[in-house]
Amino acid sequence: MKYIIIGLGNYGHVLAEELSALGHEVIGVDNSPSRVDNVKEKIATAFVIDATDEQALSVLPLNGVDIVIVAIGENFGASIRVVALLKQKNVRRIYARAIDSVHRSVLEAFGLERILTPEEDAARGLVRKLEFGADIETFRVSPTYYVLKFNVPEKFVGYTVNELNLDQDFHLKLLALKRAETLKNCLGISFTEHDVVNVLPEDDQIQVGDQLVCYGRYRDFQKFWKAL
Repeated sequence: MKYIIIGLGNYGHVLAEELSALGHEVIGVDNSPSRVDNVKEKIATAFVIDATDEQALSVLPLNGVDIVIVAIGENFGASIRVVALLKQKNVRRIYARAIDSVHRSVLEAFGLERILTPEEDAARGLVRKLEFGADIETFRVSPTYYVLKFNVPEKFVGYTVNELNLDQDFHLKLLALKRAETLKNCLGISFTEHDVVNVLPEDDQIQVGDQLVCYGRYRDFQKFWKAL
């Protein structure tokens, strides 16, 4: 896919670099020459452009890419003006970063495809890890419901999935079990990779290193974790 990322600060820089590493074509844009220099060797193209200038913005292939991402965060006015100019130029798919609730509310008025809240998402993720005291990945479905992926607690090892009684005891729905497998790379170095077990025999026991993916209310996850 092809992306234009406007704003190459910490967030935009990492976004551009990671997308490019995955094989996507990325065009980076910033009004800071030093920020452009820091990323230009790692992405397809980078421009020193003041994106708040309508004429300068017109040099970009705005309708020749799949998604335009406005990664500007700190400069509220610049962020809103760039989004407004993109809408004026009929850019179809726009993602924009919001740094607080007011910023988000203004961006919502534009009817964008997606509003990004990296600081808020990172804070929520840290709260989950601090609260559960474990390496947990979360996906917030709604303010009440979540999907959580976590390594199986030691006390689960040796039980079958049905014996856990997650649904009956905690109202949590098991979506998947991921089993750890030790592989070796081309250098002979061992690493662990998890893969979904699609067919799990009834008598198959949970093993050390397995991961569970569950869905349910957040308060039920709290009760479940306290019961361990």
